Amino acid sequence: MLSQVPCALIESKMARAFVQKSQFKTLLLSFFSNNHCRCIVTAPTPIQESIKYKTSSHIKEANPSLLTDSFGRKHTYLRISLTEKCNLRCQYCMPAEGVKLTEKSRLLTSDEIIKLASLFVQEGVTKIRLTGGEPTVCKDIIHIVECLRKLSGLNNLGMTTNGLALTKLLPALQRAGLDSVNISLDTLKPEKFEIMSRRKGWGRVVAGIDLAVQLGFQQPKVNCVVMRGVNDDEVMDFVEFTRDRPVDVRFIEYMPFTGNKWNDSKLVTFKEMLTAIKSKYPSMTPLDNQKHDTSKAYKIPGFQGQIGFITSMSNHFCGTCNRLRLMADGSLKVCLFGNSEISLRDMLRSGMSQDDMLAMIQVAVRRKKQQHAGMSNLAKMPNRPMILIGG
Repeated sequence: MLSQVPCALIESKMARAFVQKSQFKTLLLSFFSNNHCRCIVTAPTPIQESIKYKTSSHIKEANPSLLTDSFGRKHTYLRISLTEKCNLRCQYCMPAEGVKLTEKSRLLTSDEIIKLASLFVQEGVTKIRLTGGEPTVCKDIIHIVECLRKLSGLNNLGMTTNGLALTKLLPALQRAGLDSVNISLDTLKPEKFEIMSRRKGWGRVVAGIDLAVQLGFQQPKVNCVVMRGVNDDEVMDFVEFTRDRPVDVRFIEYMPFTGNKWNDSKLVTFKEMLTAIKSKYPSMTPLDNQKHDTSKAYKIPGFQGQIGFITSMSNHFCGTCNRLRLMADGSLKVCLFGNSEISLRDMLRSGMSQDDMLAMIQVAVRRKKQQHAGMSNLAKMPNRPMILIGG
């Protein structure tokens, strides 16, 4: 019944009677079982009081750690998409025809972003990464960084960017409190950059990487999505890129998202890349990885930088996942590849109490699956384009 409700707020007499007569636990389970549902369920103030009792008290007693899922994974890392807009059109991220952007009124405001971030930090999040679209397109990014940096308990504030605006913005972002930066660069050839991103700007991105090094950011990360027949012939060039630069080049397996025309023939696996690199650099050795690291890190003796592999497709790391995603429209996604979302924007704007919001967040986190569905199944599952999730 609930999965067929098209609106964000249930306000009719029939709906109110339904909420009053049903067990709230059943209501929550019905709501979250609708994988494509992006609305929230609230009710007028008298009913909210009974909901508050059913959520904040009962659920917290069952599990005092709000951001721990049913498999014991504690979520301490929040990725926040500041905007759906981007000044590139990368093949793996956005369909060639573009995407329909959410109307401005339905996107989170800067104040709402800060308020929700504060809520998550209060519940144990220690790391936040700002993403997009392209986060530097957001006009309030400096202000947002300044405000987030003041949150007590936040240990690391990072950003993932395409690098186009770094030469203009990075010094100010560093002064505002940005700790780390990930920069996307999928080719070392300017002409191929235009093909892959459908825009110009290769030189500005490389200049942004070098500026991050000069400003003293600790081993800036360079993200490279490897696609067979497109840029897989540059893997060795990217390894050489780390010879004289103290950067961490991370080779990312090509992942399926709506509109990016993924197929397994384009996938270059971690093992395939590792074998090829080791054949040229036999002295390369693995580095120790922390529990929640997404990248398998390696070092070549004598090189200033290092390389790593993000193996989401061939060797997933779901068992130690500690990440949640807050998208630009306020939807919370507990898994990058999951298609179940809840709208924190609607909860916030409906006047829902903080305790009830936290209870709904906890239910979403506790329903996170043990692992994603596998690459063959993911390619068939509906999901957002990467541009609308947050890279």
